[in-house]
Amino acid sequence: MSSPVKIHFQSFIKIDRRKKEAIYMQIVYQFINAVKHSILENDDRLPGSRKIAEELQVHRKTIVAALAELQEQGWVKTLPNRGTFVKNPELSPGEVEKTKAFQQPPEKAPFQFRKEFILDTPIEERPEKLYFTDGTPDDRIIKSEELVRFYASVLKRKKQAETLPNPTGGNLFFRDQLSYYLNLTRGFHLSKNFLLPVAGFEQVLSILSRLLIHTGDLVLVEELSYFLPNMIFNQAGAQMKTIPVDANGMDIDYIETHFKPGEIRLVYINTNCQYPTTVALSEKRKTQLIALAEAYDFIIIEDNTDVEFSSVKNKKDSLFSKNNGKRVLYVGSFGRFLNPGFQMNFLIAPKDLLQEATKYLNILGKPDVMMEKALGELIHQGDIHRYQRKSKKVVAERKEGFSHLLHHHFKDQITVTIPSSGLAFWIQFTNFFSLTHLQEKAKEKGLLIPSICLYQNRKMTSLRLGFAHLNPQEMEAAVQLLAESYWEVVV
Repeated sequence: MSSPVKIHFQSFIKIDRRKKEAIYMQIVYQFINAVKHSILENDDRLPGSRKIAEELQVHRKTIVAALAELQEQGWVKTLPNRGTFVKNPELSPGEVEKTKAFQQPPEKAPFQFRKEFILDTPIEERPEKLYFTDGTPDDRIIKSEELVRFYASVLKRKKQAETLPNPTGGNLFFRDQLSYYLNLTRGFHLSKNFLLPVAGFEQVLSILSRLLIHTGDLVLVEELSYFLPNMIFNQAGAQMKTIPVDANGMDIDYIETHFKPGEIRLVYINTNCQYPTTVALSEKRKTQLIALAEAYDFIIIEDNTDVEFSSVKNKKDSLFSKNNGKRVLYVGSFGRFLNPGFQMNFLIAPKDLLQEATKYLNILGKPDVMMEKALGELIHQGDIHRYQRKSKKVVAERKEGFSHLLHHHFKDQITVTIPSSGLAFWIQFTNFFSLTHLQEKAKEKGLLIPSICLYQNRKMTSLRLGFAHLNPQEMEAAVQLLAESYWEVVV
């Protein structure tokens, strides 16, 4: 019989009793890591559970539980009257087959499957400590602990009937509270029956693409528009056309002169904060677009997901408000200033369309009924207004600070559009240079500028840079590195 391996377990297993993770699972993970790095080798015989427990200074039952988990995963094998042995399931396919242990799948599938290059996302990983985004909130502003109490209170209640989903979509209490909140904050006069909460923005667009778009349908979007809806509509078979954008938003005259009645299926537009330039559609053009939709017989999808971060006190009417939803489908967000797990998106549309849209939630993701109930409580108890005021104050301060830093470091080298809504600046450089070169220089210095923030052609050299996810210290460091990179590139 072979002797137990003479390796001190304390050399590769470090137990941290401050972690919430169970001690036996800490042992499991570190044991697997030791096998993968050949600290423990295949067929090594392990000491008895009592001896390991004494060495690691834990209860023997903890070691028994860890060994049981490791055996279930295939990393050890216990032989009666012989002992427990290390088994590396990644080492030999033949041995894996014998022991029925888990094996990683192959790098490449041995079968054909559909590949969608349309859906290739331009979003990169963020290994750098400092990074820009195209405009995202800082979920550190509102402490998660405050939000968790709403969810916990729902879980503790025994009246589960109150949280059961409604066949027409989601939790009735939340829909009722959300319609009240939207009526109060956005000037709507909306019944919950015309409102469908949907967890993800991508889900909303995917549902609408299935309901509205057939192969070859003409969809108009703004020039330099947001990649995500373009990807989804294109994948659904739409024929995409871009419309010029100026200081007043989408050029509606261009639509009228370049297209015929009945030719357009739908227009997708962000009226409040165009992506990426951040300009708003003028009131004149809003009226003009609605009239054209009636005359040309097309649908408008109005994206108003940035309105929660608007600094405009007297908010103008949305297209939806002006048209009463006859030609306009309204896509909005709720609680984007909260932790991502507590954010919600929604669709406002005619009731029969929502009934069809609800069916797709069965395949694209049903609503988290408990979370909806918690969000309903957040509105009902009034905390949502307190959180929004706090968030808007911080965003306003950061917006001013970001503007000051840009002008201080770049002076007359840039033209900056300070957004009245949204969480990003549109920055246009007066000099022509390679933005890719700037991106590479910044990365060398530890600053990531994602490719989705770069906009360059023969007529412009521009960046869309988000500011709200950075605290003042991070913001100052990021702009400093951006400026250093810029001056190295242009000199």
